[in-house]
Amino acid sequence: MKKLFFLILITGSGHTVLAQMPGGGERPAGAGRPAGAAAQPQPGSGRITGTVTDAATKQPVPYATVALVNPATGKPVDGTAADDNGKFTIPRIAAGTYTVQISFIGYKLVEKTGVVITAAGNTVALGSVALESSAQALGEVRVEGQRSLVEEKVDRTVYNAEKDETTRGGDATDVLKRVPNLSVDLDGNVSLRGSQNIRVLINNRPSTISANSIADALKQIPADQIKTVEVITSPSAKYDAEGSGGIINIVTKQNNLQGFTLDLRSSAGLRGSDLGLNASYRVGKMGFSLSGGGRGQYNVPGSFRNEQTTYGIQGNDIAGRQLLSRTVQAADTRQQNVFGRYSLGWDYDINKYNFLSASVQLGLRNGTSYQDDLATNTTFYIYPVVPFYPVTPVTSSTESSSSLRDVKVLDNSNTLDATLNYTRTFETPQRELSLLAQYSRNTRTNNFTNTTQEGQGAGDYRRNLNDSYNEEVTLQLDYQTPLSKTQLVEFGAKDIMRRVNSDYTTFLNGQRQTGTTLSNVFDYNQNVAAAYASYTLGFLKNYTLKAGARYEYTTITADFRTDNAPSIPSYGVLVPSVNVSRKLANGNVLKAAYNRRIQRPSLQFLNPNEQSGNPLLYTVGNPELEPEKTNNFELGYNTFIKQTSLSFSVFARNTDGSIQPVRTQDGARIRTSYANIGTENAYGGSLNANVNIQNKLTLGGGADVYYATLDNNVSDVLYAASNQGWVVSGRLMGGYTFTKGWGIQAFSFYRGRQVQLQGYQGGFGVYSVGLKKDFADKKGSIGFGADNFFTPTNKIRSSISSPTLDQYSVNVLRRSGFRVNFSYRIGKMSMAQPKRRRSISNDDLKDGGSSDGGNGAGATPAQGPSGGRP
Repeated sequence: MKKLFFLILITGSGHTVLAQMPGGGERPAGAGRPAGAAAQPQPGSGRITGTVTDAATKQPVPYATVALVNPATGKPVDGTAADDNGKFTIPRIAAGTYTVQISFIGYKLVEKTGVVITAAGNTVALGSVALESSAQALGEVRVEGQRSLVEEKVDRTVYNAEKDETTRGGDATDVLKRVPNLSVDLDGNVSLRGSQNIRVLINNRPSTISANSIADALKQIPADQIKTVEVITSPSAKYDAEGSGGIINIVTKQNNLQGFTLDLRSSAGLRGSDLGLNASYRVGKMGFSLSGGGRGQYNVPGSFRNEQTTYGIQGNDIAGRQLLSRTVQAADTRQQNVFGRYSLGWDYDINKYNFLSASVQLGLRNGTSYQDDLATNTTFYIYPVVPFYPVTPVTSSTESSSSLRDVKVLDNSNTLDATLNYTRTFETPQRELSLLAQYSRNTRTNNFTNTTQEGQGAGDYRRNLNDSYNEEVTLQLDYQTPLSKTQLVEFGAKDIMRRVNSDYTTFLNGQRQTGTTLSNVFDYNQNVAAAYASYTLGFLKNYTLKAGARYEYTTITADFRTDNAPSIPSYGVLVPSVNVSRKLANGNVLKAAYNRRIQRPSLQFLNPNEQSGNPLLYTVGNPELEPEKTNNFELGYNTFIKQTSLSFSVFARNTDGSIQPVRTQDGARIRTSYANIGTENAYGGSLNANVNIQNKLTLGGGADVYYATLDNNVSDVLYAASNQGWVVSGRLMGGYTFTKGWGIQAFSFYRGRQVQLQGYQGGFGVYSVGLKKDFADKKGSIGFGADNFFTPTNKIRSSISSPTLDQYSVNVLRRSGFRVNFSYRIGKMSMAQPKRRRSISNDDLKDGGSSDGGNGAGATPAQGPSGGRP
């Protein structure tokens, strides 16, 4: 069995740098282009061109690797990658005699020797270079090259999750903890550079499961089904104007092979178990894929303690506030969850220029969380009727109350996503037309019951029933065409028709409670019509500019069935974007970006249903929220030092109309709602490094640091709030591949203290180790994983402080776990030529992973006409 490697990336003189193709692609380049053994030759004016094709089908082979080799040393001195149409160009070659090597996974290596570049700077046209499939001789192609865990591309950061064994038996949140620039808390809420205003796509498509909660959506995706995670911090005009923090695209394991394969994976452990099955079949022009699996989460105990103090204020004199009550709460917690995800995909190559694809995905969740023996003890302070001063009055009496309750929260949902995609290509390279349609529906049941066992209100049984759905129909048209070898224009239109419904009822001892926030039906209809245009230009050899603008017009109607409907005006927004990149003389890449984004509120912020599983705290949405508006700036630099890739970036974001929680006192209870009252700014940077040594040892890590400032801009001193401070997070990972199929990987992640509008949330750390053994010629593997084995509990401390409220809480989570992993594959595939597919991206809702939603920014480096496209 032959092992195939990307030799350009791991051999040679020991240092690989990036050089840019015309129009913004990437290629490895040496320090010079010698014909002999000269140490520091100067670049010349010669060129080598050609087209890589499949010897059997005569079709182009995109992304083939082309290396320019010094025949005297046998080492590559320059190179490039073929574009989507198999074409390649290596410019600025010094005079000399070279060997050109062309390779691609699944094909035999082709060498063109004796390629002469003259001192006058001639162009050598190799014409069509045919690659023969190595599968004809092997019968089965197996790719064994170790890809880097983290890859920095011109327009995004890519994390190759399939290479990380420490996530086996987990879900997408476990994978995202390892991705640079991302931060994930213990509840699964994801932040990108401190912002939770992000959009999660699955295979470049949105899913309605993330419309209510991104955290819930990620828990439905098994880690074993994830191939890569792509982070785009500054989306171009082609993407929806929403998602001010950026876009996370989760790419699941698919293939473009011929034949049949069936892959079974299973994991069983202390905290959870999963079972998954993936099957693929492709013959000729048609292909099918089927995947399904379930994951159970159990034995997740914890506890919490909450101390809350409320104050009374006379007028606006906060110096003379009076103590009104002290409350202490404590409970044991536990969780039980079952997740399922199933998908069926089909694609058909009608002919050379016309392609069809369709897919149906189903997602299921059945979750239950408990607060057992929720003890609440409150002391009320009663003051005599005297003037407010002195500042510290004499307390005449106190009253106390206590209760013991059991709280149960049921969270069930099912999701359907159906997509149809037609793509038309043309004889002209990079000219493409695509039509897409998608129907999505997420149906959710989110109920809670609150049973009082002892104390005040003993015997009370409070229940809230909340059925809701989020339904979307999306139509999208995209067209792109080159104007020249260095110019590309893109434009398109899109319409999202969204309907949200929330039917909620509150009962107390079987009696239906009245009031808009307790029992009602809420309908929310939204239509977003959009058009965009984008222009890409490669100029001055080393520069690429990508500029564009997108206009969106939003109309909204909201209605309460039993109350007055709020009036929400329509609005339009124009969002520009500019991305510039420059390839430096040493091949490294410098990039800068600016864009303006908006962030619409999702159902969690809009839903007026009163959520009060805990009797001390309750949350009510605001259906009249407007979108946030954010300006994003970023400067980035990517470089290679021998076998180490380094990525640096600095960013700034400024948000007006930030959606912030507003906490007010309601007796002894605290009411939380939302309003567009905030100004939120962040300034920071990140550093990420990755080392790959001889495909045996991989080391990686990074740190994200930013300074956050938040202000709700309220003039009333009782409710005015502001905060600022540094936020730091980081990750370290490593792996080593031994002989005879053994391998080990380790991972650690630390999330620093989070700055919130009225306080802070404490940091925490997690770590894991995975060990595996391949067998049956790598068709099967068995392994062992362990998480947080030295520190079985995580304590998260949070605090809130305001003139009327002080709150301190500690959540204890027991997350140490052990598991056994097993996988086995039957069937085999032969390599088929990869094909690009378009997909819909509804990147347009602010999701409330926590009570304090943020905004994020970054940059998507510009791409030239030969570069990758979103």
